[in-house]
Amino acid sequence: MTGENGKGNRRSRILSSRMLLYEFRNTIGNPYVHIFGILMPVAMVIIICRAAAAQMDADSVPYAVTAIFLGTGALIPMATVLMGYGISHAQELEKGIIQRMELFGISPKAILCNRILSEGIFMGIAYGIYFAVGYVVLDVQTPRFTGVALYILCILAYAAICFGLAHAISTFLQKFSATYCVVMLVYFLFMILGGMMGITYDQLPEAMQFVAKQLPVTYICRDFSTVWRGESYEFMPLLQSYLMLGAVTGILLIGAMRRTRRKLH
Repeated sequence: MTGENGKGNRRSRILSSRMLLYEFRNTIGNPYVHIFGILMPVAMVIIICRAAAAQMDADSVPYAVTAIFLGTGALIPMATVLMGYGISHAQELEKGIIQRMELFGISPKAILCNRILSEGIFMGIAYGIYFAVGYVVLDVQTPRFTGVALYILCILAYAAICFGLAHAISTFLQKFSATYCVVMLVYFLFMILGGMMGITYDQLPEAMQFVAKQLPVTYICRDFSTVWRGESYEFMPLLQSYLMLGAVTGILLIGAMRRTRRKLH
């Protein structure tokens, strides 16, 4: 009984409603996640889809709109997690907030777990708003069940990589201004290479195409409407891009943690 109670207490310290509410308030209190994670994707998808529809015949519009809609949706984890979490975590590190929380007995693991949950909840709300607006305003095609399931899976995996990348950058730099600059550069670089800025993959220089192939957002923007409709698709390049970006993120995380340990000692 004592062992079970001990395990239960450890769980309650790691995941608690009070801590989750605190982290969620921090998340929604960040203006960047509202501007770049909700308003910007909704505004972009409506403007781009309307512009594209005006230049196409009626039969082609649903295909183009669906591709643009699914691709632009990848902005949400990039904004809410990569940018939002990276900036707020760097600010907390710079002000010593996390260190003070540790003095009050709140472990870094508890902070991280509750922050991951709060980011996931907010991202779910952002996607709910995005899809509601999209299906009301735009002519998005009805998906197959497998298409929806795979889209959710790919977005969650992409969000996890964005979280790791944001954590690595903010932990390594530990300054709001430097982290803000770097994550904004990464955010817009992913947008450009992913084809969200009006330049398609085929229009990129060869060197940039090589980099774009290593990013999951490229395949989400370019190809995922095919998966959405339940059509046949070759997943290997997409899987390789996740593995490549995940490996780079893992290396950065290890480097950031080693640098932090050296500073402490």
